[in-house]
Amino acid sequence: MSPTNIEQGHGRVVLRNDGSGNVLSELSATYPLKLLSPQIPTRNVSIVYMLSYGGGLVGGDCIDLTIEVHDSSVLCILSQGSTKVFKARPGQRLSARSQIHSVTAQSLHVQVHPNSTLFLLPDPVTCFRAARYHQSQTFHLSKDSSAVLLDWITSGRKSLGEEWVFSRYYSLNEVWVDGKRIVKDAMLLEEREPSSGPLVPRTLAESLAPYSCYATVIMYGPLVQDTLGHLHAKYGEITVFKQHAPPSLIWSFSPICDGKGSVVRVAAKETEDVKNWLRDALQDLAQVLGTDMYKRAFS
Repeated sequence: MSPTNIEQGHGRVVLRNDGSGNVLSELSATYPLKLLSPQIPTRNVSIVYMLSYGGGLVGGDCIDLTIEVHDSSVLCILSQGSTKVFKARPGQRLSARSQIHSVTAQSLHVQVHPNSTLFLLPDPVTCFRAARYHQSQTFHLSKDSSAVLLDWITSGRKSLGEEWVFSRYYSLNEVWVDGKRIVKDAMLLEEREPSSGPLVPRTLAESLAPYSCYATVIMYGPLVQDTLGHLHAKYGEITVFKQHAPPSLIWSFSPICDGKGSVVRVAAKETEDVKNWLRDALQDLAQVLGTDMYKRAFS
């Protein structure tokens, strides 16, 4: 399907394997979404970059991406730099719907067929002052599929004094295996309405302090069992004791599906600390993706 035949902001990725290597049978997108797939030496692994024109998204931009992974192939979705969400602007851009919306919306629909694998490893979302962002991601897997799904957000442009000053952030991730939902994870961040009572509600920044980056990693399938085993053992070694000040990084490990998967959560005072932790924690994936591609994901 040519880009002229799909709606604004929509995209489609279909990856197959013809026996000699991976083939992207469909790769299409329209403004403000851009998809690029560079050639890599690994035969059964493909990489697709999700990009946006102009270096980010603004109020009214709507992205809707569909992904299918077939034939025991491996697909890695990356981005180049954080997904920047700018504040709402008056007026209508080409990608907006028929009426003007102040919310930036992004939807992802994924189907991973038996013995196929998806690694969703984008850079974090960074919402600028007054921005409103709504993200919905749905993943349908087979019991023999594998997936690593990273979803993370930063506090904003700390160098400019912007920390947790966006208007609203909502992210929903749902994972289904053979028609059964195994994960439904939602995060809503927004300022509370002023209260008329004696207690003054805490601001969003006060509620999330001292951390400036929060990440969720959902993993499932046979290709991530080594990673799950290592993280489970590492988490079991953590000793809980009273501290006078919050640590610079905290994390948790929650097994799902009788140990076939997990939900990992990480928070840190600095985004770079989260990135370094993820790179070390998920290093077993380099055996599947290849060392060079794995380095790209956390460069």
